[in-house]
Amino acid sequence: MELAGGNRNWQAGIVRIFGKGRHRPSASWRQATDRAFTLIGDGRYEDAGALLTRAADLEPWLSESWFNLALLHKFRHDWEQARAAGLRAVALLDRETGAPDWWNVGIAATALQDWPLARRAWQAYGLRVPGGASRPRSGAGTGDTGEPVGMDLGSAAVRLSPEGEAEVVWGRRLDPARIEVLSIPLPSSGRRWGEVVLHDGVPHGERTTAAGHAFPVFDEIELWAPSPVPTWVVLLEAATEADRDALERLAADAGFAAEDWSSSVRLLCRLCSESRMPSDEGDGEHLDPHDHSEPGHPGPLGHVTDGQLWAPERECGIAAPASLVRGLLDGWVADSPDSRDWRDLEEVC
Repeated sequence: MELAGGNRNWQAGIVRIFGKGRHRPSASWRQATDRAFTLIGDGRYEDAGALLTRAADLEPWLSESWFNLALLHKFRHDWEQARAAGLRAVALLDRETGAPDWWNVGIAATALQDWPLARRAWQAYGLRVPGGASRPRSGAGTGDTGEPVGMDLGSAAVRLSPEGEAEVVWGRRLDPARIEVLSIPLPSSGRRWGEVVLHDGVPHGERTTAAGHAFPVFDEIELWAPSPVPTWVVLLEAATEADRDALERLAADAGFAAEDWSSSVRLLCRLCSESRMPSDEGDGEHLDPHDHSEPGHPGPLGHVTDGQLWAPERECGIAAPASLVRGLLDGWVADSPDSRDWRDLEEVC
């Protein structure tokens, strides 16, 4: 969520606080908070923590003191401390629903699998959490100890490794803080198909479809549940798009996935990635001006050929067990041996 102190957007929170005549923070609180978020911007979390702790000691009655500490602990992935500070923040709120403090409590509770608190946080924020249906943790009972399911939040995109070599993939939202990855990520991300990632609450960018639907892009915080299914890369010879589509259907029918990285991967700068972008530009001569890939590399621009709308050689990612992947490819070829072939299968993640 947005920060409540410091530079840029953080200052908006301070201005909001100043509007409360009887809750005006001291100059020392303002200085410590502003300096703390400058340090956070530099990655100096330990020094920032000391200042935010001092600010909380100066103004312990101010919910923003604890909100800021909860944010710092979230950045550090210290979920026990984030939950504790978040609960102190919400205890001091002067409104019933919609406060970002509750959202951050929900993220911390989800990270800790504290499902009763997660439910309470999303409900306090103003979301409807279905009752009765739950998925119990391993070794746990049912009811309120279970993971909330059935929130029906639809599809979204998530930016894996947002501070590094970021990659935006598609997934299914399980609840307000988790996405199950349904794309096959590139090996550089260190993520796999079917993994569940914890994500932040504020979207950074959108992906739109030709039908006009817009989907938010959330930033990954950390891996929540790993996937046992390895990722493979293989070079296909697919004479037509229909041949490529047949492999993707075959993998899906087996309960796994195949993805034509030659079509689905685009190289975008950070500015483009964090803006409102079309989700699928396809192949061939319809070039996307935001695609920064080059010929010879994955992506729509990387697989354009002179006067040819379809390049038969495709780089494909496959998510499937080692015991299945070769049989899957061989079965695909056997269905149309004159138009299909594969080579150079390699496990990459």
